[in-house]
Amino acid sequence: MTVPDTLDPPPVPPTRDAPAPAGRPAPRRRGRRRTWRQALRKDWQLYSLAVAPLLFFLVFRYLPMAGNVIAFRKFSPGGSLFGETWVGLRYIRLFLADPTFWDVFTNTLVLGTLTLLFCFPLPIVLALLLNEVRARRLKRFVQSVSYLPHFLSIVIVAAMVMQLTSMDGTVNQIVRGLGGEAVPFLQRPEWFRTIYVSSEVWQTVGWGTILYLAALTTIDENLYEAARIDGANRWRQTWHVTLPGIRPTMVTLLILNIGTFMAVGFEKILLLYNPLTYPTGDVISTYLYRMGFESSNFSYAAAIGLFEAVIGLTLVLSANAISKRTVGTSLW
Repeated sequence: MTVPDTLDPPPVPPTRDAPAPAGRPAPRRRGRRRTWRQALRKDWQLYSLAVAPLLFFLVFRYLPMAGNVIAFRKFSPGGSLFGETWVGLRYIRLFLADPTFWDVFTNTLVLGTLTLLFCFPLPIVLALLLNEVRARRLKRFVQSVSYLPHFLSIVIVAAMVMQLTSMDGTVNQIVRGLGGEAVPFLQRPEWFRTIYVSSEVWQTVGWGTILYLAALTTIDENLYEAARIDGANRWRQTWHVTLPGIRPTMVTLLILNIGTFMAVGFEKILLLYNPLTYPTGDVISTYLYRMGFESSNFSYAAAIGLFEAVIGLTLVLSANAISKRTVGTSLW
């Protein structure tokens, strides 16, 4: 009887971590996914914080959408909440044939365009300038001074504008000091857009820099060092490193600003304008206010408001789609 010199070890059963034999796909590990009930039961404290905002949007944003039905029904104060009789597209045809509406629509487009052209890029410029300031005290001082107007009430801002541009105000005192004659600025239609856009820039530019300054802190310092090694000056570093670094923030805020393009500041215009400045200062929101509350023509005002909302939604969807295809950044 012969005995072999070596014995083969017994076969080891495969474990979970052992690689799969050649020619066989590796088995998939199926993780146990938590259901929404389990997630809600585990983190109910965090989810409870969202109850108040959700209720706010439900009560003050989504439920009032049901009132848009009066744009197609004849509504009388004291009658049915959703109108008395169905009139179809009557009120839409009325405002489309109304020349006053198109004047108001043009004013809205002009003021919205001017506001977007000045109030969107200026916070970026201010944020870039503040980012270059190395003196912390000076930087904090400039930030505090530029933020403060945002916290002022619209009524206070309108009162300040009226005082500054009145016949005996600071602006006219400077005009008289330079040898000119006093100008009733708020009674001249040609001055209303300049006054409105200027006050809007003064009130919003400083506050708009917060998001851009936060985005600037996320840019890797190694990129600036590499740019300096390649011989790039400060302007080249800003153009090729800083601006691309904050581009997603810029695109997101641009889309949001386009969404509010048609909703030009109602409160400020209502406080500043008067019948003399209607040719350049009357916008859709103030026109709706007069038609709805002063003339009690609620169905006509609802039809115009629905038209404005559709245009705003179209602008947001178009801007988001264009941004997603060209830049690669979008809201959804």
